Amino acid sequence: GFNSIGHMDTTLRGRRQIGHCKEGEEFIQNVFHVLFQIFTGKEKSNLSICWLQYEISKVVQCLQAKKKKKLKAQGRRSKKLSKNFLKAPDNRNNLTLWKLYAYLEWLLGNTDDARKVFDTALCTAGTGGLKSAHLCSLSLLYAQLEVELLESIEGAVMSRAVHVLTKLTESGPYVPYSGQVLSVNVLKARKTYEHALQDYLSKTPVSDQDQVSDADQLVNLVGCYALFQYLTVGIDAAVLIYTQALEKLEAAGPQKCEKNGENFGIQNFPSALEAVMLLHTNLLRFHMKISVYPLNPLREALTEALKRYPSNQSLWRSYIHIQRKSHSASKARRFFDNVTRSTDSLEPWLFAIQAEQLRKKLTEKVQRADVGEVHCTIPETGLTNRIVALFEHAVQSENGTHCPLLWRMYLNFMV
Repeated sequence: GFNSIGHMDTTLRGRRQIGHCKEGEEFIQNVFHVLFQIFTGKEKSNLSICWLQYEISKVVQCLQAKKKKKLKAQGRRSKKLSKNFLKAPDNRNNLTLWKLYAYLEWLLGNTDDARKVFDTALCTAGTGGLKSAHLCSLSLLYAQLEVELLESIEGAVMSRAVHVLTKLTESGPYVPYSGQVLSVNVLKARKTYEHALQDYLSKTPVSDQDQVSDADQLVNLVGCYALFQYLTVGIDAAVLIYTQALEKLEAAGPQKCEKNGENFGIQNFPSALEAVMLLHTNLLRFHMKISVYPLNPLREALTEALKRYPSNQSLWRSYIHIQRKSHSASKARRFFDNVTRSTDSLEPWLFAIQAEQLRKKLTEKVQRADVGEVHCTIPETGLTNRIVALFEHAVQSENGTHCPLLWRMYLNFMV
């Protein structure tokens, strides 16, 4: 029942995209059901969160495969499950579960219902403001989803996203959006964000536990502040926030902790740094989608982030996406070559192969175009040989030898 575990998103079996097979799915559901009866309290809540995240991943899969019937059925099941979770007394004030439920409704296209869930969660969340990590995380997701609906940045100052991010700084009870945002509130919010960020960047975490929550909170705070600046001032103001935060985090990494001589923030500052870089590149990508903006800042941010975190799949996807627009492959090839030499992780190999396969597909499409005399715009420069060479090098690496996905892709390509 596990023939598609580690499934190959790149391989089509007939017309059907390989997803979760029936037996594997049943097994996973059984595991969840059995564990759910064993756990209590905090562990049970954490398991509920994992389960709901898994359900959301299946909804995303249906959306990507554009299967409307399957999406409807999956949506019904996932909604029923999440409502049952929220009915449990322990979970009623669990903001992470509320956030996932609202996100699920949003993915299913029920925007108004999702907004109601977000508003309800924010109203019941209390008045922790920027000091509450869960509240920041909830507000950030709400604002990000709202921003994605905007068609241009003009007039965004009056949007629901700005209302949510402004209310977060007021540390008072949340009031749902009524169609306008007062300028004076925007100015106050900007000052509050500025002071909060300075405080966070200048404080030294004491215990490991504090470090974990501080790193998460810092990421949420930077995300909220940068998005707020983006909507009220512009892209340059948002990029400035990310630059400041990244500089500070990079400086904080190697410092020695006086108490025990260990690296300060070693477990969590790298994760905070990675998360901030991801937010930065995602915002640049979104801005390029809705307005005219040069490609270079995004390319530089991505290459910088990937040198540091070569196994981050989201960053690689973005990198391949922007490289597809360029007809010159040499820069990307050099970059892939440098990264694969300097790291043991397998992702650079897999994405280098995928990038070449996409290029090959594009070339073939151009060459086979049925338009009489074809002038080939992208010369076929031994792409097949290049891909085979990449596969050969990848399977000879320590991790590549033991990667079933890589071998399957290689076999599939040779066929």
